[in-house]
Amino acid sequence: MNRKILALAIPNIISNITVPLVGMVDMAIVGHLGVDSLIGAMAIGVAIFNFIYWNFAFLRMGTSGLVAQAYGARDFREVGSVFVRSVSVALAVALLLLIARYGVGHLAFRMMDGTPETMREAAEYFYVRLWAAPATLSLFAFQGWFIGMQNSRFPMYISIIVNLLNVAFGFWFVYGLHWGIAGVAWGTVVAQYGGLATASALWLVYYRRFIGYVDLRTSFNMRPMLRFFRVNRDIFLRTACIVVVYTFFTSASSGMGDVMLAVNALLMQLFTLFSYVMDGLAYAGEALSGRYIGARNREAFTDTVRHLFGWGAVIAVLFTLVYALGGNAFLGLLTDDKEVIAVADTYFYWALAVPAVGIAAFIWDGIFIGATATRGMLLSMAAAAVSFFILYYGLRPVLANHALWLAFLTYLLMRGVVQTGLSREVIRRAFPSKKEPAWREG
Repeated sequence: MNRKILALAIPNIISNITVPLVGMVDMAIVGHLGVDSLIGAMAIGVAIFNFIYWNFAFLRMGTSGLVAQAYGARDFREVGSVFVRSVSVALAVALLLLIARYGVGHLAFRMMDGTPETMREAAEYFYVRLWAAPATLSLFAFQGWFIGMQNSRFPMYISIIVNLLNVAFGFWFVYGLHWGIAGVAWGTVVAQYGGLATASALWLVYYRRFIGYVDLRTSFNMRPMLRFFRVNRDIFLRTACIVVVYTFFTSASSGMGDVMLAVNALLMQLFTLFSYVMDGLAYAGEALSGRYIGARNREAFTDTVRHLFGWGAVIAVLFTLVYALGGNAFLGLLTDDKEVIAVADTYFYWALAVPAVGIAAFIWDGIFIGATATRGMLLSMAAAAVSFFILYYGLRPVLANHALWLAFLTYLLMRGVVQTGLSREVIRRAFPSKKEPAWREG
């Protein structure tokens, strides 16, 4: 079981880690153009796309659980049908975004604050990069489908190719063709379509047999389509809760001054790095738990859960030790501001506690997605978000920034606690007794 988990988790971890690295390269490309407004424009543009695409992450998560269950049950017709549904929804959403691009852009930029020059550059970046939406959202669907098929190597290959293309074309368009910030955006567009071409080629070469199982009438049958949308509706609402909490965390930090904003942003990088690794483990949980639920193999499912939490504990201990021993050195790599580093020492122990309180949330997320128990995920996230705001506003007058971090850690802990409480019912419904009907949430 350890081998199966690692075979799925490690490629996903590699894929996840490449994402922030490319973001740093894009920022470096515009940062060396000698125009101060470009850095701010990039930050605004990237933040907008993160907000948009994060809300459509259900195209990956919902797909992986549904495919894993169908694969485990050897229902290859449904495996092919989920692929058709997911890609179709991705392309439909992308088309709507392109049709409504000026309305979306106007609304997005009203939420941002910047100088006229910065906002002009950000708009140029936004309206170019948006043309990548069909490829980006389709890649979500491909990634979820591959993971559901117990294949995490293909998403890793695609991610590496996308990132290499992004860097290469970004440099060429900016420094070779002198397209400015639009060149960075066009580099992303080319890279995303290159990734889509790669994903399509891999699918056709290794999975073309599923073409024979696809029946368009079955794929768009009302009942499975409703289940697809119900599962993804819960994931969408859950993701919205995450976005609200993270956005508020940044907003509350900015209200405490530039130094505190910088401190919290730097310390949050420690959480982000941990989350990329844990997400890789969660993806393995999605694939394996969904597969064993589909195959009605409760023993293998239980073994998977036990081993996932074991690996989660190992990762949490390792991150805690690394942060405890080298956390200040890591912060020094991110900033030369001695005042910021000094203030960060006051709050560093909060970030040090993140791995311990966060492991259950990540692992249960993967298991619940594999079980398509998305309603439980939504309930746990809603409870966690409510606890975050109650605790912050209740303690802010006394603890200030400490209240913000205590609320954030409580939010992570509550996600895991509530899902632990719901897990017994989720497992019971995933593996019903002979007297009970088989169940799928949604």
